[in-house]
Amino acid sequence: MHRRPSPLLHDYKPSGSTLPKKSKALQWFAVGLGVPLAGLLLISFMSGDDTPAPGSESPALVAADDNKLGGANIAAGDVLPERLPFTAPKLDSLTELATMELEIGRGDTLDKLFRKNNLNLGHLAAIAALDEPKKLFRHLKPGDDFEIVHDGSSIVSMYSVLDLTSALQVERTDNGFVAKIIERPIEIRKRMTYGVIDSSLFLAGADAGLSDKVIMNIAGIFAWDIDFVLDIRQGDNFYVQYEQVWQDNEYVTDGEIIAAEFNNNGRTTRAIRFIDENGHSDYFTPDGDSVRKAFIRAPVDFTRISSNFNPNRRHPILNTIRAHQGVDYAAPRGTPIKAAGDGKVIFRGVKGGYGNCVILQHGGNITTLYAHMSSFAANARIGARVRQDQTIGFVGSTGLATANHLHYEYRLNGVHRNPRTVPLPQAEPINRKYREQFLASVQPILAELEQFKRTQLAAVSPARPASR
Repeated sequence: MHRRPSPLLHDYKPSGSTLPKKSKALQWFAVGLGVPLAGLLLISFMSGDDTPAPGSESPALVAADDNKLGGANIAAGDVLPERLPFTAPKLDSLTELATMELEIGRGDTLDKLFRKNNLNLGHLAAIAALDEPKKLFRHLKPGDDFEIVHDGSSIVSMYSVLDLTSALQVERTDNGFVAKIIERPIEIRKRMTYGVIDSSLFLAGADAGLSDKVIMNIAGIFAWDIDFVLDIRQGDNFYVQYEQVWQDNEYVTDGEIIAAEFNNNGRTTRAIRFIDENGHSDYFTPDGDSVRKAFIRAPVDFTRISSNFNPNRRHPILNTIRAHQGVDYAAPRGTPIKAAGDGKVIFRGVKGGYGNCVILQHGGNITTLYAHMSSFAANARIGARVRQDQTIGFVGSTGLATANHLHYEYRLNGVHRNPRTVPLPQAEPINRKYREQFLASVQPILAELEQFKRTQLAAVSPARPASR
């Protein structure tokens, strides 16, 4: 690779190896002049005159001048005369480094980006041969970002964030490139927030300064007890304590909810997070019961209920009285449909007016049916076991359907029950081995929550007149 000449070499003269060869005629001419010139020099020496002739320089002065630093007459890497000792300058003292950001786009490769930005492909190959970069380069995706420090086309260092807490650092040394994974320390801060429902949980959460992530987590925690489309009332309120992630004293993102309370139509529901020794987290009531149920009420994110459970409903297509033995959840085509509970796929295929349909068998002799799907999820094969909230298909309008929606049925001992009102079996309470640890952790969390509630109530309560 050609690097630009060092500014330290400015006043050096070309080395002897770079001078043009003299012709034989010129050599004989020099020999012919050599004898008389030698005689003149001998006479001058014997006369003892040390004064240099006009226009000439003493050898000592020439050597001193040749040692001046600067210039461009000798290219970097050329062999210098032995009489001029030279130490190669360090990069950081001579070179103005530049930084560029390379972001992987659709169809991009690092090779393509290096070529586009005139960066050294040999350096890229050397980096790609290292273990850690090799792993990263195999799984590049659009949006991956690389910070490149370079000297012209030469790579000095490369930096890429792997995740929230780690990054890949590549640096050039005298012996080549070295790569390592470095830590990106984070700080977890707690925040408390209070909100009041006016029209929806989403708007109330936004008014309280909550991110979409935290709002959706609130809805997910209380989804088994509260239908946030149909059950909430104006004046309902909530309190939430959650984590925020900070890095280098800057806010990065919201973390998990630590504790939450939702007051719905005069009913209070609380949830406290607990993390077991395996790092698995779940939410429980202050007494240690799971806030989850064995089933969720609505196995799809719907926009509205287009038809309720109704044994005497008139069918919209057949125009006859035909019992509607499930609930229809209207949603855009392609919306994921989730398993209402842990179970086994006992049917997948086309089933008459149901169109594309999946039936799950659960414990306690319970089955659930999901109809009118546009397509099935790859994992929802007959005989496969699925987990609650796992996607099993996608909303469509196959079979006897007038629009995109999910028809959902819940059967207990073969009898249809209203999915929105049937009592749902509880999930398992906290494991006995963790119960004492959990109950001990609950007290300080609830104390903080109560203190925050008193502060909020005091802030919104009208000031009392002073007593006489």
